[in-house]
Parts: sequence; structure tokens; C-alpha cells
Amino acid sequence: MKKLIDKLAKDQTLSKEEFIRIISGYDKQTSDYLFEKARAVRHRIYGHDIYIRGLIEFTNYCKNNCYYCGIRCGNKNAQRYRLSKDDIMFCCRQGYKLGMRTFVLQGGEDPYFSDDRIVDIIRTVKSCFPDCAVTLSIGEKTHESYQAFFDAGADRYLLRHETADSDHYSKLHPEEMSLSDRIKCLYDLKSIGYQVGCGFMVGSPYQTVENLADDLLFIRSLQPDMVGIGPFIPHHHTPFREMKSGTVELTVLMLGLIRLMLPDVLLPSTTALGTIDPMGREYGILAGANVIMPNLSPEEVRNKYMLYDNKLSTGGEAAENIADINKRMNAIGYNIVVDRGDHIKSKKKEE
Repeated sequence: MKKLIDKLAKDQTLSKEEFIRIISGYDKQTSDYLFEKARAVRHRIYGHDIYIRGLIEFTNYCKNNCYYCGIRCGNKNAQRYRLSKDDIMFCCRQGYKLGMRTFVLQGGEDPYFSDDRIVDIIRTVKSCFPDCAVTLSIGEKTHESYQAFFDAGADRYLLRHETADSDHYSKLHPEEMSLSDRIKCLYDLKSIGYQVGCGFMVGSPYQTVENLADDLLFIRSLQPDMVGIGPFIPHHHTPFREMKSGTVELTVLMLGLIRLMLPDVLLPSTTALGTIDPMGREYGILAGANVIMPNLSPEEVRNKYMLYDNKLSTGGEAAENIADINKRMNAIGYNIVVDRGDHIKSKKKEE
């Protein structure tokens, strides 16, 4: 296993069969060796800095009915809400005071938020905070919509591909959704000039080791600037309510593999990791991650953006507790910085 990890560190890729060998046969010794290599790469490129993103979950309405998601349109028990532009700007002002220089506008695919509304929000945020980046995570749109958002000032776009296998994709989504559409969106975003993020759930229903290897190979071919992964956690108002959660161990293994495969990638340690283990976020950082996304949403709506059961939105996940988050990062040898936290290649282009 160590030879395969060394090969990945050297060549930034492995064959599907080699990835399968690591994923299906890892043990603690293998993981520890991987994480040591991953941290060395991360330190070489990004040092011990941790970038923070202020997460603003501005709508939990969604036209899609993805089988794993708590805000799916088919969940009639969800308490729906939308934030106004004033609400969003209040969140940004709070985040700026806390040292955040990236705002992540995340929501379901909500038809109410037309292109014009999104463009207006982006322009307002960028005009008030010109030294900040705006990241969008609002799903599948047309090339024209993505272009309009980019022209308005959006810098980054997160769109999880969820799985690189079309059969697996069809088991997670209704028939009107397709992997080919999702992948087309990702390449549209790249062609426009966004810093692009993809990602997937680790341990999602019906996922195989082969699926995970395919995910890694897809990410390698896409060459995204960001990769967001976290463990699958079921929601009690979805068809997958009885399914098992993903594990911390496999999730952080995948983080380490991604860091070696894409040395300069921006890699979050996600809320889902912190949800399934009190030290989950720390384990993610120690596996090679370098981004965390505290929640900036108004407190009264945080528990309504419930993608999965028991999703953390207070305590160490809350933006107002940034001092506590920094203390926890300091305890494992890292420190939060006031920085947009751009992909290293994007920084070099600007210079």
C-alpha cells in the first residue's frame, strides 16, 4: 500500500485498479502514512493556513427531488424559507467583521431566485465588499445563466457531481436528472472562467468501491479548483431514511487521496464530518483539507436547511464562534487566516 501511495504522490494519479486496492484494503497504518504524505503536500503549497468561507444558506426551496436530500421538493414536512437581499447583506456584514473574505451563497434550485435576482445579489455583495470572493452553490443552470453570474462578479461555483457512474447517479436521483447534464454544467463553468468545485458523498446508498475509484478518476480529468466531499448521512423524510451513514475513516481516506492527486486543490473539511464525529473537522484537516465553512445564516433558519439529520449549525459550526474554531485549529497546529483563499493558480494569474 505504501508503494501505491508513494506512486500517487509522485505521479498524481493511479489506475482504477490501484485506487480500488487502496480503498478496499486500507488499514490504520496505511491511512496514517497517506495522511502524513498529504499534509506534507498541503504544507508545501498552502502552509498551515486554513481558509474560512462564510456559508449563507439563503433558500431551502428546491424544484428537485433527489432521494438523499432533506430539502427535496417531495419533503412536505420541510419548513421552507427564503432570505431577502437585505438578510443576505446582513450576513455578509457580520461575516466580514469576523474576518471572512469569501461568502458562499448556497441554496436549493429555487425558481423564485431568477437570474436577475441572483445577479443583483452578486453585484450588491461585490460592490459592498470588493475585496471578497463570492461563491455560488445553486445547482444546474444554463451556460447563459452561469455567464451572467460570472459577469456580475461571482468568482467560484460549487456543483457536486455526486457520482461519476451514470447507473449509480440514477439510483440517487429522479429520472428527469442525468449525470451528463451535471457534467456539462461543470465544463460550462470551467470554460467561463470560474474557480470550479465538484464533489460527492462518501458511503452514499448503492455506492461501490469501483464508484469511488471512478470518482477519483473523474476528478483527476476535470481538474477542479475545489473538491467538496463528506459522508452520506440519511434524512428521516427521504427514501434513504434507513440507509447507513458513511464513515469518518473512509471519508478522510478519500480526502488524503484527493490531496495527493490534486496537490493545490482547495479541500474543505465539511460540516457533515463534524456531524458524525465531534473531532471530524479536525480529522479532515489532518488528512490534508485546508478550508472550513462556518455557518453565517440567520440563527432562526439554520435548523431549516436540513440536508440530512442532525446537521450541525450551532456551536463549532456557527460563524459567531470563530474564536472557538480557531482555538480548535490551533490545537492541531493550524491557524485561520483573513484571506479570500483563492486557488494558488488563480492567485498567480492575478499577480
